[in-house]
Amino acid sequence: MDLKKKIENARKAVFKKAEQVQGVKIQGPDFNKELSTEEILNSYEGIGFQASNLAKAIKLVKKMREEKATIFLAYTSGMISSGIRDVIRYLVQNKFVDVLITTTGGLEEDLIKCLKPFVLGKFDEPGKNLREKGVNRIGNIFVPNDRYVMYEDWINPQLKEILKMQKSGENITPSKIVSFLGEKINNPESVYYWAAKNKIPVFMPAPLDGSTGDMVYFFKQSNPEFKIDVTDDLKQLIDIAINADKTGMIILGAGVIKHAVCNANLFRDGADYAVYINAAQEFDGSDSGATPEEAISWGKIKGNKDNYVKIYSDATLVFPLIVASAFNKSSKK
Repeated sequence: MDLKKKIENARKAVFKKAEQVQGVKIQGPDFNKELSTEEILNSYEGIGFQASNLAKAIKLVKKMREEKATIFLAYTSGMISSGIRDVIRYLVQNKFVDVLITTTGGLEEDLIKCLKPFVLGKFDEPGKNLREKGVNRIGNIFVPNDRYVMYEDWINPQLKEILKMQKSGENITPSKIVSFLGEKINNPESVYYWAAKNKIPVFMPAPLDGSTGDMVYFFKQSNPEFKIDVTDDLKQLIDIAINADKTGMIILGAGVIKHAVCNANLFRDGADYAVYINAAQEFDGSDSGATPEEAISWGKIKGNKDNYVKIYSDATLVFPLIVASAFNKSSKK
């Protein structure tokens, strides 16, 4: 083949004929104009990358609300460790969500904050130094040990009351414990105060995986008959999913909370809508990193591509933006 032919083939390879693609124009916000927060968020659709996924998530949450779907909000303890706790409290206080699923840390850290706040620290603070000072680190959030001492002093009398309830014949489940503690803390800064007040069920699929589990360990030494029944909560959670006309999942983080809400929706052949927010990858086959597409293969999400999205991000960055746009007070169900 002569050089002229090679150049001609090279040109065809470089300038391959394109098919026409229809879609949203890639364009960001024009800050030469005075833009409202809502206008800035609306512009995210055209930015690309995770910004466009955020815009899709906002649309999906609005759709969940417009169609009066039963909204499951699942979140890890880190959300309560951080200021996202106050965002979640707002949603529960205003009855914007129907079901909460969290970890034990997601319960106790809310209650501890009612006793004494957490403080901002540093990601790179040496762990050895903090240990010597009796300070625990959650990322760049510091939690001195005195908070847990205060929590132990507060919760032990509550455990005694819960044991009395059990001895009187009441079946003690994690959701009943959360409701009871939410009433007892009696603090409007608490997520679970409002959950109890508004009768929003809170499920903890791993109820002893946290400081509360440590307290129960010590409590059980002198009260060996103390029991917690997780099976009734499992039935209640799945029954809510089965009996809902439509369901929407908003999942902040991953792990056991993600599996619990997805698995409950398996029993209804999949959630109608799903928004995942986490930075986990799927290369190791973990459920945490599993994408909505994997959940579809299990029947945990229905297969309409327009109705699910994963935002690869720390939820503290993007969830307040979703709430600002999709859960404002003027748009109640």
